Amino acid sequence: MKPVVWHCIVHQYVGLDRDQGVVDESIGKLKKVLEVYETRLSGSRYIAGDRISLADLSHFSLMHYFTATEYAGVLDAYPHVKAWWEALLARPSVKKVMASMPTDFGFGSGNLP
Repeated sequence: MKPVVWHCIVHQYVGLDRDQGVVDESIGKLKKVLEVYETRLSGSRYIAGDRISLADLSHFSLMHYFTATEYAGVLDAYPHVKAWWEALLARPSVKKVMASMPTDFGFGSGNLP
């Protein structure tokens, strides 16, 4: 996800060109990882079991920014991953943190963290 986020969001604000080849390659790799997550999440609510853990929360910030790209629809092919993500988004603590995370990293708005 990181190369996709970097090339699709950050690069435009720091004067770098998007390397679509890197983005396309990263989406291909991401799909393979999402297949593994889909299998894992078909048997449990969260990545490490039925309780939320650091394994889930460690994905939050990058997923947040990834879903702000035009590639967010990739998640639609993985219903268990999508349900997991939506369950995380429904948590009050996650909503609170997300409210302070601009999808442009603060570059576009000038509100850099």
